Amino acid sequence: MNILEFLSGSGNDSRRRRPFVISGPCSAESRGQVMGTAAALKKEGVNVFRAGAWKPRSKPGGFEGKGVEALPWLSEVRSAFGMKTGTEVANPCHMEEVLRHGLDFVWIGARTVTNPFAVQEIAESLKGVDFPVFIKNPVSPDLGLWIGAIERIANSGVSKIGAVHRGFNSFAKSAYRNNPYWSIPIELRHKMPGIPVLCDPSHIAGDRNLVETISLQAANLGFDGLFVESHINPDAALSDSFQQITPSFLGKIIYRIKEMNEIAEGDADMMSYRSEIDSIDDQIAGLLSRRMKISEEIGHYKKSHSIPVVQHERYASVLDKWVERGQAAGLDPVFMKELMRCIHEESVKVQMKIIENK
Repeated sequence: MNILEFLSGSGNDSRRRRPFVISGPCSAESRGQVMGTAAALKKEGVNVFRAGAWKPRSKPGGFEGKGVEALPWLSEVRSAFGMKTGTEVANPCHMEEVLRHGLDFVWIGARTVTNPFAVQEIAESLKGVDFPVFIKNPVSPDLGLWIGAIERIANSGVSKIGAVHRGFNSFAKSAYRNNPYWSIPIELRHKMPGIPVLCDPSHIAGDRNLVETISLQAANLGFDGLFVESHINPDAALSDSFQQITPSFLGKIIYRIKEMNEIAEGDADMMSYRSEIDSIDDQIAGLLSRRMKISEEIGHYKKSHSIPVVQHERYASVLDKWVERGQAAGLDPVFMKELMRCIHEESVKVQMKIIENK
């Protein structure tokens, strides 16, 4: 049972309940605010509640959360509404308090994930406690650092782990608070297929008017759900007020994603398109296999005639031809170059194995 199945209580049936949603305020500000937001979210069908007890601020003097004082409010949400509840932790002391108050999950934030020492300390505190943990991506677009944090928690014996994509800091001008760099979480899914990946549209957007757009993009990209900030009165929020949405607006986003999923699952034309793509993919795989077999033959020839494996002029010529063919077929030149680079790299590996086999 993965972390989403555990929190939803639906076992292997969790896919039918998509989108999986974790929501609640950026900060737990008061008992009334926490309970009011939870009640409104419950009406929208949200069953997993999040709120920050400890809030890392870039500068001192801002609202840094209520700390331990907020944890009984989350426990009350759990008992009053039957919702699973969780908060962010940044050190073993936070983790100890979460366990003492009987919460259901935690997440490790982007700033903490950036520091392997801090992640390791949290991992050590979890040894012998198989407690659900979500791990946000680090502040910088560093996939290795993200994977390393997940591995540290997994090595402590935690089996229920999820990842949260909240975007990355970038100096480039963008409409978003954090650049989504969608290719990074997609690559994480390829490298760690057993780890569910949620999207945090709030921190990517930085603007409540963009949260729906990001959420729908994430759904189209196959993310496993949303980790989104909502507040009973967003304009009065003590932290991240601009990016929080109301529970009722979240309900509309959930409805749109469900509607989109139902259309995709029941669309006969879509199934036909997918079938055609599967057939083309089979042909591509067959052609690539034939190409690599020819590369093997070339490798044997080069070995027997002492010819270098890589011939840069030939590669440059092939690359130019690929771009020309791509443009003639209406394909993006950058895509064609990257595709050729991958094929050439694999061809070199095949030939090098033959050359090095004395």
